[in-house]
Amino acid sequence: MQLKDINETFAEDMADPEYVAGYLEAVLEEGDTETFLIALRNVAKANGGMTQLARATSLGRESLYKALSEQGNPEFKTLQAILGALGLRFSVTRAEPPAALPA
Repeated sequence: MQLKDINETFAEDMADPEYVAGYLEAVLEEGDTETFLIALRNVAKANGGMTQLARATSLGRESLYKALSEQGNPEFKTLQAILGALGLRFSVTRAEPPAALPA
C-alpha cells in the first residue's frame, strides 16, 4: 500500500482558512519553532506554493524556502507577511497559569 503525501491527504482541509488557523494554532501550542515553520511551509505549499506566496508577500522565493526551513529564523515581519498572504494573523492570548515576571 502506498502512503499519500500529507498535502494530498489534507489538500481540501488546507484550503480552508478556519482549518489552517486551527492547525497552526495547535502546532504553536506544542511550542516547537521548527515544527511550526514546517507546518507553515506545508500550508503555503498547499495554497499555491512558494512562487505564489513570493508574489503575494513581495519576498523572494528562495528567502521563503530559507525562512520556512527547519533551521529557519524568519523575522517577525516576514511571518506577518506570510500569514497575511494566507488570510491569517498573529494574536496574543493569556497563558494559564500566567508566567511570573521578575520584580
